Amino acid sequence: MNGFFKVPVPVNEPVLNYAPGSKEKAELKVALNEARSKEIDVPMYIGGKEVRTDKKVRMSPPHDHKHTLGYFSAGDANHVKQAIDAALAAKSAWENLAWEQRAAIFLKAADLIAGPYRAKLNAATMLGQSKNAFQAEIDSACEIIDFLRFNVAFMSQIYANQPQSAKGIWNRIEYRPLEGFVFALTPFNFTAIAGNLPTSAAMMGNVVVWKPANTQIYSANVLMEIFREAGVPDGVINLVYVDGPTAGEVIFNHPDFAGIHFTGSTGVFQNVWKTIGGNIHKYKTYPRIVGETGGKDFIVMHKSAKVDESVTAIVRGAFEFQGQKCSAASRVYVPSNLWGEVKPKIQQTLSQLKMGPTENFTNFVNAVIDEKAFDKIASYIEQAKADPNCEIIAGGGYDKSVGYFIQPTVIVTQNPKSTTMCEEIFGPVLTIYVYDENQFEATLDLVNQTSDYALTGSIIAQDRYAVELATTKLKNAAGNFYINDKPTGAVVGQQPFGGARASGTNDKAGAMVNLLRWVSMRTIKETFVPPVSVDYPFLAEE
Repeated sequence: MNGFFKVPVPVNEPVLNYAPGSKEKAELKVALNEARSKEIDVPMYIGGKEVRTDKKVRMSPPHDHKHTLGYFSAGDANHVKQAIDAALAAKSAWENLAWEQRAAIFLKAADLIAGPYRAKLNAATMLGQSKNAFQAEIDSACEIIDFLRFNVAFMSQIYANQPQSAKGIWNRIEYRPLEGFVFALTPFNFTAIAGNLPTSAAMMGNVVVWKPANTQIYSANVLMEIFREAGVPDGVINLVYVDGPTAGEVIFNHPDFAGIHFTGSTGVFQNVWKTIGGNIHKYKTYPRIVGETGGKDFIVMHKSAKVDESVTAIVRGAFEFQGQKCSAASRVYVPSNLWGEVKPKIQQTLSQLKMGPTENFTNFVNAVIDEKAFDKIASYIEQAKADPNCEIIAGGGYDKSVGYFIQPTVIVTQNPKSTTMCEEIFGPVLTIYVYDENQFEATLDLVNQTSDYALTGSIIAQDRYAVELATTKLKNAAGNFYINDKPTGAVVGQQPFGGARASGTNDKAGAMVNLLRWVSMRTIKETFVPPVSVDYPFLAEE
C-alpha cells in the first residue's frame, strides 16, 4: 500500500455526566452489579498466552475489603524472563508492520473503550481503585481514549517531520523503535496512565514488558482484554504480576533492556536510575529513562482572589479521588485578609461531602487504596494532632473496619516548613499556611523553596500583576501551572502533563515529546550523482 496517510483528527472524548435517568448511569450500574456478582481468575499475559500460577492473590474493593472481586496469579523471575523472551520474539514482525496498521490497532482500542467497554472499564476502576463514577469517567474512559487517539496523531506528525534536501541529494529521517524492549512500570491511581505507559511505546514499534501495581491489576486485566480485541499481536505487550525487586533484578540486568516508562514514587525511580547506571556497561544501548514521580502540589491565593472560586479549587484539588493524584493540592497559602472568609467556607463545604462506597453515586469521597496507605496517612494526621504548631480544622477521623476510609482533613500550621507542608502524603490531607497579605512576593519564594517536587501548582488572583509575578517566580516550581483553577485535571492535547526536579523527567504525557523518547532516529542521505574525483577547486593555482 502506498500513500501519505492522514489519521483521524483527534478530539477530546466528551465526559459523560451520569445524571439521574441517563443511559450511561444505567449501564454503569449494571456493570458494577455484574462485576460484584462474581469472582474472577486473572492470569498474566505472556506471548499471547494466559499464564496462571498456584500463588493466588486476593483482590477486593478498598471501600469494602471483605468482599472478594477475584484473584490474580502472582509470578516470579521466570515469568519476567519469559515475558522478555516473548517480547523480543515479537519484535521483528511488530516493528516492520506498516505504521498505519499499528495506528489502526490503537484507534480501534480507543473506540472499544468509548463504546462497548466503557461501562466495564469504569466499573473495574470504581471497584478496584475506589474511584467514584465521575473520577472513573475522566480517567478510565476519557483520558485513556484521548491518549490513544492523540498519540496516533503525534506519531504521524513525528514521521512526517523530515529534513530539507540540497540540490542533488535527498535527506530523510527514519524513526526507528528502540533496539531491545521497554519496561512499563505503572501506578495504581490512574487506569489511563497504566494504559498509556505501555501503549505509547508500543505504538512507535517497540515491544513491552508491563508490570502494574498490584492494586490496579483488576482494571489492568480489562485493558489487556481490550488491547487483545483491538488486535495488538501476541508478545507486543506482556503483562506480568511480580514484585518490583524481582522484576528489576531480571530486567535491569538484561542486555536488551532499552528503556523504562515509569510513574510512581521518587524513591523507587531514583533507585531504578541508580541501578541502570550501575549496569550501564551491560546494555547494547543507552536506555531511555522516562518517569513521573509525584508532587507536593500547591495553591497560592493572592489577597485579590475571589473566595468562592478559591474554596472550590482547594476542595476539589485536594480531595477528589481522596487526594491520591500526583497533582493533588496538598499545601495552600492563604492571605491573612481572606482567611476569615476562607476557613468557614472550607469547613462548611467539607461538612456537606458524603463519604462511602463508589457504588453509591451520592458519595464524593471514597476509600484510600489499601491498608498500607491508610496507616501511613493516619500517621501523618496523628503527628499533626500532636504538633503544637498545627490545628486540625476539618476531618481528622479515619476507620478501616469496613473500608480504608479517611475523612478529608485540613490542617492549619503556623510553621510553613512543618512536615505535612513538605512531605508527599498521597491522601486526603491538606495543610494551610496563612501568610501576611503584604508578604506575597516573599511567600512565593517560600513556595518555591519548600518542596523538592515540581509537578503542579496554581495561583488564584484577580490582580494581573500578581498573576504575572507568580508565573515568573514559580516557573521551575511546577511543570503544570494553573491560573485561577485547581492544580489537577490535565487534559490530553490541552495540558501535556509532567514536572521536573523530584517530580520526574518532564517528558510530557499527552504530548509529541513523550513519543519521541521511544524512537531512535536514523538520518539517511542519498546522493544522486556522486563525485568521481577527489579534487576541489581550491587546489588549483591562479
